[in-house]
Amino acid sequence: MLKWLSLSLHTLCGTKIYFITAVILVLINTANSYAQLSPGDLTKAHANLEGLSNCTKCHVLGEKVTNEKCLDCHKEINSLIQKNIGYHASSEARNKNCSKCHSEHNGRDFQIIRFDENKFDHSTTGYVLKGKHSQIKCNECHQSKFIKDPDLKKRRNTFIGLTTNCNNCHEDVHQKTLGNNCINCHNFDSFKTATKFDHNTARFRLTGLHRSTDCVKCHKMETKNGRRFQSFTGLSFNRCISCHADVHRGKFGKTCENCHNTSGFKNIKTSSFDHSRTNFPLVGKHRYVKCSDCHGVKLASRPKYKFCTDCHKDYHKGQFTKNNVVTDCSKCHNVYGFSPSTFTIEKHNTTKFALVGSHLAVSCIGCHKTGTEDWNFNFSSQKCIACHKNVHGTEITYKFLGNNNCENCHNVERWNKISFDHSKTKFALEGKHKTVDCRNCHTYKISADKVGYKFASLKTNCESCHNDIHNGQFKAAGQTDCSNCHLFDSWKTLKFDHENTKFSLKGAHSKLKCIQCHKPVDNNGVLFIKYKLEEFKCADCHTS
Repeated sequence: MLKWLSLSLHTLCGTKIYFITAVILVLINTANSYAQLSPGDLTKAHANLEGLSNCTKCHVLGEKVTNEKCLDCHKEINSLIQKNIGYHASSEARNKNCSKCHSEHNGRDFQIIRFDENKFDHSTTGYVLKGKHSQIKCNECHQSKFIKDPDLKKRRNTFIGLTTNCNNCHEDVHQKTLGNNCINCHNFDSFKTATKFDHNTARFRLTGLHRSTDCVKCHKMETKNGRRFQSFTGLSFNRCISCHADVHRGKFGKTCENCHNTSGFKNIKTSSFDHSRTNFPLVGKHRYVKCSDCHGVKLASRPKYKFCTDCHKDYHKGQFTKNNVVTDCSKCHNVYGFSPSTFTIEKHNTTKFALVGSHLAVSCIGCHKTGTEDWNFNFSSQKCIACHKNVHGTEITYKFLGNNNCENCHNVERWNKISFDHSKTKFALEGKHKTVDCRNCHTYKISADKVGYKFASLKTNCESCHNDIHNGQFKAAGQTDCSNCHLFDSWKTLKFDHENTKFSLKGAHSKLKCIQCHKPVDNNGVLFIKYKLEEFKCADCHTS
């Protein structure tokens, strides 16, 4: 209508001056002229712009509605375009006339903003819907409660006013401790899995077992400002003890990494670990023992070390245990070698058995370990028989041996040095017998390298040791008493008195030698001098 009127007036008057004047005159003088000039009612949103006096707020006289006029009023849209934000700044809308999408004068109830929500390409707004955002309805996000601008907040069914800041729609569970750029850590599929977060970009890089540690073990859950809160900032991590208990209680200082690493607390840097700072400094052969020998393959064991037997087998099988406590091994051994023993002769002499004489030359093993038997240090007796075999058996009676009292005859200087008083026996040593070695009388040969001993079973008659060269001529009651004729100083020295025989030596007979009357005879191959003559008549020796 307005277009038709404008053309008509222009035709009638021929100039624009007359056109403008005519229009003004019509607007001023005709009360109902607007209804005749307007092509239709404005929508409810623009209803306040009804009337001829408001036309120029949207229209330029003689021209169409311009975007500049629209944007003069819709400053929020203009601001977004200037910032190159939102749909109106996209290539889809930037160079188009506003009226192409938002037509007016179509009636009060005309839907000036029309588009198919299901077909709308949200990426044209500059905010692409990804993950779970692509699955929600428009009105779940486009709500006034999420709009910060108070003027826009009052609008109903508006699609502007939202920002791309996550915290505009979602609660900031981190309570402003991690900034506003949530997508640095999270994605649009799941909030609880911060898949985009790289701990290596933080001040504390995760290495070793820290990489498999559950986040909540370090980032504890707590209540803050009445809400459940998990702290990710402000944690102290300059030292291991900020998170881990110091099981060493400060003994090794605060720099745990001198010994440990993040691949496992039990993986010790053995090359740099100073064992001398522990309660058990490594000295002697302990320096060459593998850590795993004491602490296990995984170095998880904390061994006892108060007693040597906490680690070492008690080879003595409790012989030095008193009141269930093992005697200090250092009394005999040291860490530089289990053998030789450091138990000195001086220490041995403080025991119940002092080492003297030949015992000084005997090695420890000679007494304390025989053959394949275990070491023995607890002897039930210190008597000789405890170590030495009684080679005499029953040959020495209790009268002289007692309860195996070897010292009645022997001493510790030399075994064959005897101090026995032979006069206490039934056979006192006289004459040459005093110089005879005991073995000559009291031993007998069993084999080439073994001898036997005789004492109690040894007879006292001369024949038990000496050969009877008289071939039994002087036997009486089955025995020959040599002492009737002989002395112990010399065999040839006789105490024989011929006057006590049946043939007295008188006269010329006293001058004769024995051999002149007592001739050698041979009796079945046995040669001997015959002293017992059957006949001793004169004719037996003298001839006429």
